[in-house]
Amino acid sequence: MSQKVSADFVAEKARIVDAPKIPVVVDRTFQIPKGVYVATVAGYLGFLAMMTATFGNPGLIIPMAIFVFVIAAGFAIPAIWTHLAPEAKSRPLTQGQMEMKGIMTHTGWTSARDATTQVLILPVLILLWGLAVMTIAATI
Repeated sequence: MSQKVSADFVAEKARIVDAPKIPVVVDRTFQIPKGVYVATVAGYLGFLAMMTATFGNPGLIIPMAIFVFVIAAGFAIPAIWTHLAPEAKSRPLTQGQMEMKGIMTHTGWTSARDATTQVLILPVLILLWGLAVMTIAATI
């Protein structure tokens, strides 16, 4: 059974101790080399460039500009976030460091090749989809 305990009882029995100050270590680098990050952005913007070249007309200028802005913001804001306070000593891995160490993910350690494949699979598939759309549009 549970009992109601008064605040006075707790105050006379409790011993309050200040917790030690532990420095906070912040790693916001995503551990992905800059080249892989840039290749991801290039894949998405390349798709937009293909669609603009294929279906380019004056009516698509504003939607394409909005798409470019959203993609640029979607990748620029996290890139800026990695450099915000508190200042961290960590830096993104170089390609060589990534090849030597791999990357620790939520599901475990991943080799550089597997991590790069996981990051670039969607942009590459979208580029291939854009190429297929361009081919279909050219034959019609």
